[in-house]
Amino acid sequence: MAHLEFERPLVELEQRIRDLESVDDGSDGLGGQIAELRARADRLQRDLYDDLGTWEKVQLSRHPERPYFLDYLGRIFDDFVELHGDRAFADDPAIVAGFARLDGRSVAVIGHQKGRSTKEKVHRNFGMANPEGYRKAMRIMEMAERFGRPVLTFIDTPGAYPGLGAEERGQAEAIGRSLLVMSQLKVPIIATVIGEGGSGGALALGVADRVLMLQYSTYSVITPEGCASILWRDGARGPEAAEQLKLLASHAKKNGIVDQVVDEPVGGAHRDADRAAELLGKALREHLEPLEAMEPGPRIDARYAKFRAMGRYLEAR
Repeated sequence: MAHLEFERPLVELEQRIRDLESVDDGSDGLGGQIAELRARADRLQRDLYDDLGTWEKVQLSRHPERPYFLDYLGRIFDDFVELHGDRAFADDPAIVAGFARLDGRSVAVIGHQKGRSTKEKVHRNFGMANPEGYRKAMRIMEMAERFGRPVLTFIDTPGAYPGLGAEERGQAEAIGRSLLVMSQLKVPIIATVIGEGGSGGALALGVADRVLMLQYSTYSVITPEGCASILWRDGARGPEAAEQLKLLASHAKKNGIVDQVVDEPVGGAHRDADRAAELLGKALREHLEPLEAMEPGPRIDARYAKFRAMGRYLEAR
């Protein structure tokens, strides 16, 4: 497994356990030593992840082994049918969208998708969507509304793609229109930040009746490195900027930006993707049922009030 630098002691201990297990035939008396090492690894894992700083949690949100949207899709939903294209320019692989079943209930699912291999990362544009990606997402949302299907979005992007072509094709307009469409949808919407929630590229899928965040995900107006480059002309000061941005799930919950922080397995979702999907699926089901019981009018009003209540401001006299 790929690992971050602060995870090295745990990874090395776990590798030692695997090495001993591979030669243990039951006759060398290694069982006791292996059990002791496992207990030590459990303690180290809990101590390590209970004492993480802000920058370490930012790194976890970007962990190379962290489950992506398609990993959760296959574990939580059934019968997924992907739809492609924005009917105007092209298909954008950075956003995957379509319909699936959750406990037999038909739902629309839309999410950013990063890549694992170098080839897939380039194909998915590192999860940074072009305007056609957001227009595809809106097409699926509007289709879901026509057929009365709830919309579930999954956010994992450093931000919308800032390239010249994206700007020429109306990146800002596409994001703004997505905010408008989501604010007016008559069906229930649940958005979940599963990794990085970066800037307008994340918010374009984040206007929802319920907004959830996984424990080690982040949600911010800009990446720490981008913030440091603007403020101090030094991207290497990203860890310092991360402290100031208040971008962790705990910060978002405290400030009323999200409704629930979904726990991850000890050590993060990358250490047990099945358990992470189980916890997320449970949270989605708990929120979806009461939302479906509401009438569209009151649900839209509550959604509007939810976002209007965010932040603080002073009125001029």
